[in-house]
Amino acid sequence: MLTRDMVEPILHEIKKIDGVDATAVVSRDGILVGAEIPPEVHGETFAIMSATMLGAAITANSELNRNMPSKVVVESDDGFTIVAGAGINSILVVSSKGSDKSKLLKATEAAIEKLKKLE
Repeated sequence: MLTRDMVEPILHEIKKIDGVDATAVVSRDGILVGAEIPPEVHGETFAIMSATMLGAAITANSELNRNMPSKVVVESDDGFTIVAGAGINSILVVSSKGSDKSKLLKATEAAIEKLKKLE
């Protein structure tokens, strides 16, 4: 089981990328393991809704007889959020305003590999 102490260095590394304003590791059932989020963000709500987004995508794909999705990317006019499976029990969430999307996706994949090794 991942702990805050285990995930914080990984989250801190992602947070250094220009434009990243929030990053978190969440259990698949929506419990916040660790996060670097703005103070005005309610961590528990952020965690549960992130897990719900990925869970909904998994259910939708299952109904279509498709493979389990590895990530959900939510795009808006002012940025995007990546919610990605990071092992059997974990999810990585990264939210950005203005980062290079391909660079951030690559950094997210690298972080996921580190998290999987910790599980």
